[in-house]
Amino acid sequence: MKGEAGSKLHDEKPKQEGHIWGSMRKTAFILGSGLLLLVAFWNSVTWHLQRFWGASGHFWQAEWERLLSTFEGKEWILFIIAATQVPSLCFWGLNGLLLVVDTTGKPNFIARYRIQVGKNEPVDPVKLRQSIRTVLFNQFMISLPIVVFLYLLLKLWGDPCRRELPTFHWFLLELAIFTLIEEVMFYYSHRLLHHPAFYKKIHKKHHEWTAPIGVISLYAHPVEHVVSNMLPVIVGPIVMGSHLSSITMWFSLALVVTSISHCGYHLPFLPSPEFHDYHHLKSNVYVHKNPACSSRGAVHSLKASRLSQVWSVKLHQNQ
Repeated sequence: MKGEAGSKLHDEKPKQEGHIWGSMRKTAFILGSGLLLLVAFWNSVTWHLQRFWGASGHFWQAEWERLLSTFEGKEWILFIIAATQVPSLCFWGLNGLLLVVDTTGKPNFIARYRIQVGKNEPVDPVKLRQSIRTVLFNQFMISLPIVVFLYLLLKLWGDPCRRELPTFHWFLLELAIFTLIEEVMFYYSHRLLHHPAFYKKIHKKHHEWTAPIGVISLYAHPVEHVVSNMLPVIVGPIVMGSHLSSITMWFSLALVVTSISHCGYHLPFLPSPEFHDYHHLKSNVYVHKNPACSSRGAVHSLKASRLSQVWSVKLHQNQ
């Protein structure tokens, strides 16, 4: 028996190594192709964007100086308004539109792209109201004090409301660093929250929605909201000593992206939320978007199931 077990392990080892090398080659191909495309289009795209940024730069600089004059001596108020209210408008503007689809199932040209067919059609109004209350609590009672702390911390580095706006290329560099830091911190904080010691008491709340909708991207335990939602996003601006304009755009972008990843619809021309949707459906499975991860097969199974459900509904309607 020991000999057979040893033989099986010996046979499986080359297969595992082959699978790893195959995954690495696939990842290298994807990254290499992406880099080639980036190099091919970088000069052209940045040239056009730089022209736009430069042409409108005087306008935005003048408007920014006007704001500074209005809030002279009270820059902290300007910081809090811009870093909280502008991103919140983006969050609730997008999710307001999605909630119309979630609660009415219309318009059909959006509803037809639902990933988990038959789930939340329509969404439970009682559960939705309770979730929105939690989201508002997190935004006003947790995010707001953290933004105040962020302002005080940035004042130690310099002035986040300094008179000169950042250049276009500097903002692109900041955005790349923000994204890298956020991805790493979110990944490991999220994995930590799936540890048995933390999942039941903290992260399970977020997974009450097995078929997520956009607004529940901020539906979380207060500890999770601090550790996994806020910290990964604010560390980048702290490290870079960023300008308020960069912070406002970054916070707005982060909220839009997380809303899309939770929206429950695979809409054309937008990043697919299927990985995260599957993660909510199977909360004991940690799905990562890296192509080397075997969980992609499970997501493809979910897509196949979704397609079969869609076609079965259509066939039933035609009968």
